[in-house]
Amino acid sequence: MKDWTLFEKLWLTSFTLINIYLFFAWDDTLLGLISSITGMLCVVLVAKGKMSNYYFGMIQTSTYAYISYTYGLYGEAMLNGLFYFPIQFIGLYMWNKHKVKDDVIGEDVEVKRLTKKGWITVITISIVASLIYAELLSLINAQQVRIDSMAVVLSIIAQFLMIKRYAEQWIMWIVVNALSVVLWVVTLTQSGGNDWSMLVMWIAFLFNSVFGYYNWIKMSKGQQLSEVK
Repeated sequence: MKDWTLFEKLWLTSFTLINIYLFFAWDDTLLGLISSITGMLCVVLVAKGKMSNYYFGMIQTSTYAYISYTYGLYGEAMLNGLFYFPIQFIGLYMWNKHKVKDDVIGEDVEVKRLTKKGWITVITISIVASLIYAELLSLINAQQVRIDSMAVVLSIIAQFLMIKRYAEQWIMWIVVNALSVVLWVVTLTQSGGNDWSMLVMWIAFLFNSVFGYYNWIKMSKGQQLSEVK
């Protein structure tokens, strides 16, 4: 971990210890602990532009899909089981095709930026798809339909931006993670569930998405300077 900053090490260690504490203090589930910790490892590695994030993502998406299903969050379950899990393999392949040069230290992948036209397309698709998916979730009696549908749609769009290596993916992730924090607070309160590590995981994701956006912008500028040289 030579290229890890002190902040990154402290951030990861702090949230890992919080999850372990919750596991014992609140009688949390082992599956929830595994999902939370692997999820945090995954997003931190994404923020650093490391391809190894996908290996942890495979574990996190499969376990989180099952947990979401048990709470009736069918949108989250379908998103992770049917989309996130298989796309980990696609993302690993795509990132491997676009590695940075050896003289760029600390990241594995080239970073791109979204144009104004790209933003208009992203926002339009987000609004239309969220409305349609909310109707679908209502038909199957899912819980927290509006928040769930918006979080799912924005997650899919953010995942595509991630695979295509756009720094703006992190703006989408910030919104998604904030919605997911609200979603799990409401769900755990209403259901009386004890998977509070899921909430901690999403709070950690929210902090990481802010850091990820900052870091990818810095990576983009650094790679541009490297190309000039």
